[in-house]
Amino acid sequence: MSHRSRSLLIVAGEASGDLHASKIVASLKKLAPDVHIFGVGGDRMRAAGMELNYHSNDFAVVGLVEVIRHIPKLKHAMSGLLDAVSRKQTRLAVLVDYPGFNLVLARKLKAAGVKVFYYISPQVWAWGERRVRKISERTDAIAVILPFEKEFYAARGVDVDFVGHPLMDEPEVAASRVPKTVIPTRPVIGLLPGSRREEMARHLPPMLGAVQILKHEFGEIDFKLAVAEGMTPEDFGTGGLWALPGVEVLAPGSAHDLMADATVLVVSSGTATLESACFGTPMVIVYRMSPLSYAAGRLLVKIPYIGLVNVVAGERVVPELVQGDLTPGRLAAGVSAYLKDQRLYADTSRRLLEVRELLGDPGAGERVALSILAMMEGV
Repeated sequence: MSHRSRSLLIVAGEASGDLHASKIVASLKKLAPDVHIFGVGGDRMRAAGMELNYHSNDFAVVGLVEVIRHIPKLKHAMSGLLDAVSRKQTRLAVLVDYPGFNLVLARKLKAAGVKVFYYISPQVWAWGERRVRKISERTDAIAVILPFEKEFYAARGVDVDFVGHPLMDEPEVAASRVPKTVIPTRPVIGLLPGSRREEMARHLPPMLGAVQILKHEFGEIDFKLAVAEGMTPEDFGTGGLWALPGVEVLAPGSAHDLMADATVLVVSSGTATLESACFGTPMVIVYRMSPLSYAAGRLLVKIPYIGLVNVVAGERVVPELVQGDLTPGRLAAGVSAYLKDQRLYADTSRRLLEVRELLGDPGAGERVALSILAMMEGV
């Protein structure tokens, strides 16, 4: 390996990317301690030994309108990263998910003669196939984490590696479980409104409305809310209050405990739905974005489901309430259906644990790290 290839750019622009990529950073530091790793990431990646040029919290925006508002900041960051790559004579970049930013960066990196390894492929199976050629042209290797993606790409002439889902590297997620079959006399409803500020703002109001309906309907019922790591009181909106009526707000980093302990979960669409499935906890998936972003998305999205747990299963295992369907009444009804029907409750838990079996074996982070080091040997 040449001297100039001993630096590695990694760009992970969201909380889930920070979690998954931190396993790669940790493995790389163990396998090749002299490799200097820099770029965009979060607290976990920094703790694993990476130099952060930019924090992923500043990149965590969702929806067309929100992204447009952040374009100046994102363009400045992209220039800064390209300058750092040139200065350090970096020959390989690892881009993690975050396609709106990373696919543009990939094009610029390739033009500069930098090899591109893409980890956690953009969801081209959802957003239409025109992106497949773009991704193929702008990358040198692709590692996917969902089992059906390898077949999807192969059918379009692109060879990718299925490395297993990084959630299987989380001991508490991958632990052996039996289906939940008993509905306790005092159920616990877990609320997971999302890791982005925009998601919190759109999901909390209908969630809190559903809380009041369910309290009235069931009486003996508890509500607990887990916030993403890095969240502050100000992220809860006006007044910056942690206190929400009728809801116990848990400390940041408590999501897995809540997924395990809750009777039913209300989960913002994203990786958290797969995490929740791994605990076998029945859930209702919710998602809401700005009307303009949603209208643009409806023109592009080609699959019938939004929740990853349903996408991986290839069928509707749990209900989804999206956009206008996300009302307090419908959300309360979705939760109530589980609490009133033990057969539905137990069957859903069993099916969720079957989805987990599709996610592969532990060790995705180390497998990806070995592939990266093999690529570094060749540049």
